[in-house]
Amino acid sequence: MNSRIIVIPARRGHSNHAEVARTIGIDIIAGRYGEGAKLPGDAELTLLFGVSRPVLRESVKTLVAKGLLSTKARVGTVVRERSAWNMFDPDVLAWHLDAGIDRRFLRDLAEIRLAVEPRAAALAAERRSEEDLELMRVAVARMGEEPGASEGFAEGDLALHIAIANASGNPFMRSIGAVIEAALRASFVLSAPADARERDVAVVAHERIVEAIADKDAEAAGAAMTHVIFNGLRRHGAAG
Repeated sequence: MNSRIIVIPARRGHSNHAEVARTIGIDIIAGRYGEGAKLPGDAELTLLFGVSRPVLRESVKTLVAKGLLSTKARVGTVVRERSAWNMFDPDVLAWHLDAGIDRRFLRDLAEIRLAVEPRAAALAAERRSEEDLELMRVAVARMGEEPGASEGFAEGDLALHIAIANASGNPFMRSIGAVIEAALRASFVLSAPADARERDVAVVAHERIVEAIADKDAEAAGAAMTHVIFNGLRRHGAAG
């Protein structure tokens, strides 16, 4: 199956070991080192990266802490299964964007959004302030002003979802939104409506979320959010 890929450069490391960890991390996520694969030995990697053995070991420790690698005596350094990766780690998310996100990543992201965002919208309906509503309306208005396949449309979309998470009053929901912000932005860019009609449909769907929140209708707000997430999945072809 061919996947549509979107690549967003990750931030560069601020030290040698961070840059080495980033490079190896991207290679693992991109599949150049598969699950269960053994990394080359220290001598080969220090030569490849032009770093000292302590720098290399610090890089490996970083990747072990993020769940990408394991080290065992007489076995070596081995790539762990994907289910062990800490997907809420900002570096791991950034490396996914740098490697190029595919349908699997987008589907997994949508599933965690479905577990959190409809409830966040329902809570926002119960707890929102007038200031919260104003931020939401400004975000939706920006979506209506921008072409569907534009960065401005995606930024408006992101601003709305972040505003709803904040309005929920739940710090865990706020934190999840902040952690996966870059992944959400990439998802919104990829799932942006391709034509004016699709853009208008998407804007109306988002307006319904805000209207339900303004009406303090928690059930309708949650349902409208669920509809928006599934509609995004449909547009970027990750629903199957």
